[in-house]
Amino acid sequence: MRTLQLASVCVVLLVGCQSAYYGVMEKFGVEKRDILVDRVEEGRDAQKEAKEQFQSALDAFKSVTQFEGGALEEQYETLKGEYEDASEQVEEVTDRIESIERVANDLFVEWKAEIEQMNSPDLKAQSQKMLADTKTRYTDLMAAMKKAEAKMQPVLTAFNDRVLFLKHNLNAQAIASLSTQVGEIDGKVQELVKDMEASIAEADAFISAMDSGE
Repeated sequence: MRTLQLASVCVVLLVGCQSAYYGVMEKFGVEKRDILVDRVEEGRDAQKEAKEQFQSALDAFKSVTQFEGGALEEQYETLKGEYEDASEQVEEVTDRIESIERVANDLFVEWKAEIEQMNSPDLKAQSQKMLADTKTRYTDLMAAMKKAEAKMQPVLTAFNDRVLFLKHNLNAQAIASLSTQVGEIDGKVQELVKDMEASIAEADAFISAMDSGE
């Protein structure tokens, strides 16, 4: 019971902070629509960085499997670092998507309420169409972003498995074992990159449409 009460208080505080934030931004002429575009830009940039990091981790994995002699410990540390960076990027992408969703939901609620206040049937119909079109583009954007996001964790898990395996087996035999899995990891990363590029393109299209007032 106490946990539920605490959760309720946190929700109220979060909503209150969000409302206060909107209020401050509006005083500076920044509306929810503008904030949403900014959040989508941040989400797109986070995905770009994540894509680059996964490709970097893949390169590190390939380098390890091609390693011949020398300090295997250094190779392990390099691959581990790449995995940890990728993990942080996954969290960043998830946070950005959640941020986009919060602002979008608030924008759509406000938009609908303001349409209901309008008296002109013609202007009301135009606003309703604009809202519907924006929701459609937003739905497409979220579908693309979440599809890419869903592919990130399995790839991250695959990297983690190899990092831990290498940690337990710092020897030539372990390297030889990992070398047979390069194709599998490469395929997973390339599939992820393809989905992320599609998501980034969807974000660019959404931003362009919002900026042009379509």
